[in-house]
Amino acid sequence: MKRFFTILAIVYTLAAQAQDPEFSQYYAAPLYLNPAFAGTSEDHRFMANYRNQWPNISTAFETYAFSYDYNLSSLNSGLGILLLADKAGSANLKSTQFNLQYAYKVHLSDKWLLSAGLNFGVGFRTVDYNRLVFYEQLEFDQDGINLPPPTDLGLKNTSYFDFGGGILAYSRKFWIGMATAHINRPNRSLLNSEAQIPIKTTIHGGVRIPLYHGLFKKDRVAALAPSFVYKTQGTFDQLDIGTYFLYEPLVLGLWYRGIPIKQNVRDNISQDAVVVILGFQLQKVELTYSYDVTVSDLGPISGGAHEIALKFKVDLGTRVKTRKKERFIPCPTFNKD
Repeated sequence: MKRFFTILAIVYTLAAQAQDPEFSQYYAAPLYLNPAFAGTSEDHRFMANYRNQWPNISTAFETYAFSYDYNLSSLNSGLGILLLADKAGSANLKSTQFNLQYAYKVHLSDKWLLSAGLNFGVGFRTVDYNRLVFYEQLEFDQDGINLPPPTDLGLKNTSYFDFGGGILAYSRKFWIGMATAHINRPNRSLLNSEAQIPIKTTIHGGVRIPLYHGLFKKDRVAALAPSFVYKTQGTFDQLDIGTYFLYEPLVLGLWYRGIPIKQNVRDNISQDAVVVILGFQLQKVELTYSYDVTVSDLGPISGGAHEIALKFKVDLGTRVKTRKKERFIPCPTFNKD
């Protein structure tokens, strides 16, 4: 019976991880948001993301992402590589996934492009059995010695194949897209059972609004970039809505994560946070920091969430001359008009 409750507790912990990790700075992790973003920059683009969620809670959630993508304009294509790693809990539960992405672009008109992307991933999930403390270890035998932990709970590391896709339509000022992840619903159970990842659907869009429309051309023009991202996965859904203020090199952002029309806030963690973003952007480098102010029932005791995003754009001398009609998405690069 004790063994049963131990296994039940582990199953509950693993089930709680069914929701995918998410970044507050979702446009600073574009390949994770939608594989159709692959190749939407004119240079070789390298990105790194780090998120520490609820730091005041011991061994909470840490997420890392590293990506690279490039625009093959001569083939109307984009290629991308994405590595995602997430760990949580005292048992050091880790999920790591390596992804290859391909996007094909179609010119809808002189101003609009359509990008359709595919994501092929291989994932690995591990847990450190030796860091678990079991109920038996809190008991003593007749000599006052701790009982040994259970020798076998059936836990094992696992690997799986993951598949997803997305579509994105964009011009220099507008973008709208949709992505679907885990289409094949991979099983990543550590207990020789079924623990399929629910299909995740994401809808996102936005607009870049210059704040100057005068007759004279300026080297720097301030702009607003309001946008939204809606995600649903299993019984979970979430809406992020807000805006960036851009005045090179300054980047400011304010976002709200939640669904105001929902009444039962306690039972749905989509009422989560207000996100404040501060950073700078240069021609080839962008660095941003964000902090999630928790407004759910967890309150300030959780410590919110810290997130850092770093982007490099590098011309490696292999770029094919861009076609006259080529357009690069204004977000997340926030290119000038």
